Amino acid sequence: MNFIEAIIAAAARAPDAPLTIASEQLPCTTTLGEVVAAGRRMGTRMTAGGFQRGDIVACMLANWREWLVVAVAAAQAGAVMLPVVTIYGAKELGFILRQSGAKWLFTPDRFRNADYVRVVADCGDLPALDRHIAIGPDFDALEADGPIGDPVAVDANDLALLVYTSGTTADPKGVMHSARGFIAEMETMRAMRSGSDDDAVISPWPPGHVAGALSMYRFLCQGVPLILMDQWDATLAAQLIDRHKVTSSSGTPFHLSGMIAAADAHGFDLRSLRQYLVGAAPVPPSLIERCQAQGLAVYHCYGSSEHPTVTSGVVEDPIDKQLHTEGRAIAGSEMRFVDDDGNDVPGGEDGEICTRGPELFMGYLDPALDEAAFLPGGWYRTGDIGRLDEAGYLLITDRKKDIIIRGGENISSKEVEAVLLTHPAIADAAAVAAPDDRMGEVVRACVVLAPGASLTLDAVRGHFVAAGIAKQKTPERLTILPELPRNASGKILKHQLRMMNPPSTLSA
Repeated sequence: MNFIEAIIAAAARAPDAPLTIASEQLPCTTTLGEVVAAGRRMGTRMTAGGFQRGDIVACMLANWREWLVVAVAAAQAGAVMLPVVTIYGAKELGFILRQSGAKWLFTPDRFRNADYVRVVADCGDLPALDRHIAIGPDFDALEADGPIGDPVAVDANDLALLVYTSGTTADPKGVMHSARGFIAEMETMRAMRSGSDDDAVISPWPPGHVAGALSMYRFLCQGVPLILMDQWDATLAAQLIDRHKVTSSSGTPFHLSGMIAAADAHGFDLRSLRQYLVGAAPVPPSLIERCQAQGLAVYHCYGSSEHPTVTSGVVEDPIDKQLHTEGRAIAGSEMRFVDDDGNDVPGGEDGEICTRGPELFMGYLDPALDEAAFLPGGWYRTGDIGRLDEAGYLLITDRKKDIIIRGGENISSKEVEAVLLTHPAIADAAAVAAPDDRMGEVVRACVVLAPGASLTLDAVRGHFVAAGIAKQKTPERLTILPELPRNASGKILKHQLRMMNPPSTLSA
């Protein structure tokens, strides 16, 4: 089944499934049937306007109804949906648009103080981009009343969703998913849930991330009631859970801890939450224990943009497994653990986690990245280190990938370092993760100064603003060192930097 087939079937089965958007800019209460009809009208107009099967539609929108309409339109037109996170500046957006060859781009006019007309203009030459549609009259005309044609026929194994992740390289990586794989993910997770017909979901994830896109497509393809915010507000999230009797959610420790604190402070009732999937950052056991004390069913999961869910806990798991493991492999997913040469390590020993399964991505848009990403047999090398315990539960023990996970957002240390090294006061630099109670991790810049130079954290911030880099990638800690620790071959010993917290560390 492809996306449009699943969407049409869901709209026929549950046309009144509710969608609630809590937003100051674009608040909305509507239904699945209305969204699907609007999207199919837009997709029909896209086809009439020259869209071909497999063309790319870039969507740089927040958690709004309009994102869902564009997703349906792309499926109707046989196009590929390319969600882009709204925090990206011209550097990241320009790279994504040029590499993907996106034909149309949907953005807000303005959102969170960003002028998207200016951002797109600052991207430079975009030879494949035919049209930039900002939310407003042009968008309204595309979804206005009119005929709905037959969907463009596509195979369920064709590229249907292209998600970009920063990963470990300086440039974002295009992760290719088929409709078959994404729908397999949703069906497996639905089978694992102990929910019922009164299920309702609230998602904190921006739809430019795979977790956010999954929540959106779960509404479109399964008709599960959905409540969204266009920017995170812990108090509002707790209020919405209480008001709509939300049964299911997911998020990082940042989302979960803020929500619980807000419920305690304002008297909101979170007991309708039958399950909360927490991941995308190291999770303090004390936070999970606090949830357990309040009756919230909280468990971990493990996945990535490339393989959205590999393992997951369930509410029936023993408490110690919910607290201290990432759960067990979901149906169809396989894991093996290998050494640096790709050979299996003995059972119970730490190794790099390699995965495969029906929801595994098709490969990277840049095929040159695939050779290092896969072992023979289609095994994806995650770059994470772990092992299975005696009961088959996954334990994550380390990361090979040199990334910083800030509130669930992957940040490339290499990209941060490249910007740091353009500052005239910096002679040498490394970026590492620093633990943070709110965000899980934040960026820490470890630098060696040029002779006679001085540097402040504010100066580093200003340098990143001038470089046009997303705010989330800007260092929030600064450590000034006489030299960076290196091994005999000159490689920076980042594990030592992660353990440092010298007096010279300045914090935001």
